[in-house]
Amino acid sequence: MAKIITFGEVMLRLAPHGYYRLIQTDDLEATYGGAEANVAVSLANYGEDVAFVTKLPENLIGQAAVNSLRRYGVDTGKIVRGGERVGIYYMEKGASQRGSLVIYDRKYSAMQQAQSGDFDWKKIFRGAKWFHFTGITPALSPEVAKICLEACKAAKANKMMVSCDLNYRGKLWTKDAAKATMTKLLKYVDVVIANEDDCADVLGIKAANSDTTKGALDEKGYESVAKQVQKAFKLKMVAITLRTSISASDNKWAAMVYDGKQCYHSKEYLIHITDRVGGGDSFGAGLIYGLVHKFDAQKTLEFAVAASCLKQTIEGDYNQVSLDEVLKLAGGNASGRISR
Repeated sequence: MAKIITFGEVMLRLAPHGYYRLIQTDDLEATYGGAEANVAVSLANYGEDVAFVTKLPENLIGQAAVNSLRRYGVDTGKIVRGGERVGIYYMEKGASQRGSLVIYDRKYSAMQQAQSGDFDWKKIFRGAKWFHFTGITPALSPEVAKICLEACKAAKANKMMVSCDLNYRGKLWTKDAAKATMTKLLKYVDVVIANEDDCADVLGIKAANSDTTKGALDEKGYESVAKQVQKAFKLKMVAITLRTSISASDNKWAAMVYDGKQCYHSKEYLIHITDRVGGGDSFGAGLIYGLVHKFDAQKTLEFAVAASCLKQTIEGDYNQVSLDEVLKLAGGNASGRISR
């Protein structure tokens, strides 16, 4: 039985090759991805026993999505089949001062139309130790939010650790709706993951002296945010990724964690971006891996940041790197020299 369970929607990703715009291309590359699916693939690549739970239609597109996960060793046996369509998102990669663009076409997807009775959480969680979801999933519909709450309650009844990446998406719901739903779910969560803006957008807790649109991030401000979130929901850990966006092509990347006693900060990487989608998901997967393997807080943080740094050099949603590659970067081998 899988030890780690992730739950969410896997989508068909359609994207122009390279840096073409959607309005100028007649050739779209089809791959698959989605926040919790991305986490599952990362963990499977590190050798973890992980299952991804979703609902997909019983057709060739749904099967292709399942196959994309099986390729990396993710357990797909708990996926529910039904519904009429796979959600789609269109991805236009930004460059220099032109930002990336995402357009969703996921209304009426199998997962968006999922019902509470589709998932037998007692059976799904049998033998499992960890449950992960993101704020994207309950944003799909009130019914899916209800399913997330049922899953969280079942996970805690099964004495599992629960992690949640807040992952606010303004194209899916309002900040007020996100706050009303996520504050109910966070009562069952042990580890919260967020980016620079999520805590402000979802919980109304803002970092002082920071402006992400200008690339100004104040370390002490985010320490305060982490402490407030930890206290409010009695969490074991709060992790916040810190992206300083120089341009769409070049970012500084770091993170911090607060374990209820002490704040820890990672080293900072300067990344020349290949594809930033999935960067936060690979951070979450790295954090889960470190905590499952009982790394100390600093080592867990450095592993997670290194994993997400590497992801942003790889095309597509999935982080296709090995455990050894992450450990080498976390250990200081950041030269990018050829390996012979």
